[in-house]
Amino acid sequence: MNNPLLSDFDTAPFEQIENEHFKPAFLEAIESARKEIDAIANNSDQPTFENTLKALDFSGRQLDRISSVFFNLNSAETNEKIQQIAQEVSPLLSAFSNDITLNEALFQRIKSVYGERESLNLSPEEYTLLEKRYKSFSRNGANLGEEEKKRLREIDAELAQLKLKFGENVLAETNKYKLLLANESDLDGLPDGAKEAAAQLAKSKDKEGWLITLDYPSYIPFMKYAKNRKLRKELSLAFGSKGFHGDELDNQENVLRIVALRHERANLLGYETHAHFVLEERMAETPEKVLNFLNELLEKAKPAAQKEFAELEVFAKDLDGIDRLEKWDSAYYAEKLKQKLFNLDDEKLKPYFKLENVIDGVFKVAEKLFGLTFKEVFDIEKYHDEVKTFEVYDESNNFISLFYADFHPRPGKRGGAWMTSYKPQYRLDGQNNRPHISNVCNFTKPTATKPSLLTFNEVTTLFHEFGHGLHGMLANTTYPGLSGTSVYWDFVELPSQVMENWCYEKEALELFAFHYKTGELIPMELVEKIKESATFQEGMATLRQLSFGFLDMAWHGSDPSPIQEVKTFENKAFEGTNLFPETPETCMSTAFSHIFQGGYSSGYYSYKWAEVLDADAFAYFKEHGIFNKEIADKFKEHVLSKGGTENPMTLYKRFRGAEPKIEPLLERAGLLESQ
Repeated sequence: MNNPLLSDFDTAPFEQIENEHFKPAFLEAIESARKEIDAIANNSDQPTFENTLKALDFSGRQLDRISSVFFNLNSAETNEKIQQIAQEVSPLLSAFSNDITLNEALFQRIKSVYGERESLNLSPEEYTLLEKRYKSFSRNGANLGEEEKKRLREIDAELAQLKLKFGENVLAETNKYKLLLANESDLDGLPDGAKEAAAQLAKSKDKEGWLITLDYPSYIPFMKYAKNRKLRKELSLAFGSKGFHGDELDNQENVLRIVALRHERANLLGYETHAHFVLEERMAETPEKVLNFLNELLEKAKPAAQKEFAELEVFAKDLDGIDRLEKWDSAYYAEKLKQKLFNLDDEKLKPYFKLENVIDGVFKVAEKLFGLTFKEVFDIEKYHDEVKTFEVYDESNNFISLFYADFHPRPGKRGGAWMTSYKPQYRLDGQNNRPHISNVCNFTKPTATKPSLLTFNEVTTLFHEFGHGLHGMLANTTYPGLSGTSVYWDFVELPSQVMENWCYEKEALELFAFHYKTGELIPMELVEKIKESATFQEGMATLRQLSFGFLDMAWHGSDPSPIQEVKTFENKAFEGTNLFPETPETCMSTAFSHIFQGGYSSGYYSYKWAEVLDADAFAYFKEHGIFNKEIADKFKEHVLSKGGTENPMTLYKRFRGAEPKIEPLLERAGLLESQ
């Protein structure tokens, strides 16, 4: 069988790949990579940086490419067969990864070079790679005895499958729920565009009426606008109870098993908890520092949040006689109050945010800041018709990156939004190999009468993911293991979150916020209202984010063995951040994919951590002009292009001239005034 995955491809050969190609490709690529590792480990020459560290970082490139294609498809265009293959190959990959980190001969070579590091005259990037690689071995069992190494392998294999199963259950729960409405009166309050989308969705499933699902473009408008409180409650409980029904898709046992195995693994490696293990390689360094950081923000945000919640309660009671504000009331009454206070709602804004215009806008912002141009191309293979492909060039017309963009929900795509890579940037044999980067989102689809019109929140999401994309596209390092977003997890959100700031600025909005029918530029009074409303209920929003950070640290910052029930434990973790009455039917943890499937375990705090960085960084732009080329060049040179080549605080201080201060974040969030 001619297997396209085993060819020497540059761009991913999506249109030639069949499901049956994957497993044979993995098996062959693992075997090939194993031979490369053996050659490095068994080299009779004296260990050097070149023949050991460099050789190791450039080994297994074919396997890395196949993995990136496969696991990205498993997120963006999966099916039962792909999910089955994922369950089969994940333990193989986990075992191979263990084979590398537990290879005694290889570790001794790395250890030998590491021991001489101060006398080798290494560049900062080479020094970082050596340190990172040595730590990755020692932190993953290289110094363990044989019995402990065996147990570590067992743990890693089981964790790989558990995380996949967790994610599959969440996706299946999302796809399983359907709210089919036969009476149009049940949609009272919904904007016409949301009604039309619901009717179109029903029709696509050969149903009469209007179909509401748990996908964000369907779920969010219903929770925000639907007058029918009973239906809002039904939808809210369905959304909040994913993986919490005691059936074959239940994730409670998966959660308990994952945290138990992570804790055992940390102990095996000599760490007190999983959080201690993870945070050793983060800017925050320790669980104590994370909790101090979260508590410092909680102290600032909680009074504001309680005040905002009380105002919302009074407003809901005055408007509709609501005696007790529930979770399913929050978005609805917040939207009504926001309209009253600012005469601003998403339906007024959406006509100015046609998806294609926003894409064009984010490209123009990237051009003004970093000199990039984006050219859509149509001869690149894609995994779905909805995917768009672009070639990216700099001011000198040098090719910088290939960029894939995939914007709408599908049954085979997990929820949320993310950036990923199909090929990293690196330098080898005198050639700068440029990256292939992708943004994947779940935005409102076009309907029969309207193009895809984004909510303002979706606009900021697009800019956010594009910021991650720029981090990948503008990478300019030597080693793939340090390239692009290969940085400390609590630094990775800086490029994404800083980009969101441009969405609130008149100079940026003037580039793309045109009415999709008339071509009229967004009125400046709306821009002012966007800015005024940016701090609306920011106390409540901050408290919500902090609650997720506290929950993450609760699961991973102590011994989980006494935990009997997921829900009871979760309630305790949420005690300090609760505003709404408890809902026994729902559970956050059983669908908390960031920490149980993605890479955010012991790291969810990093969103807030990076907000401190991004507010401080954008304050620097504001001082000198939001399109100031000198500041943009510094950000590109010291942050975006450098990847993980040096300590992130070193890079940040080189850009900013000082460590970040928390005040710009508190000022932006309107939390200084509430003190």
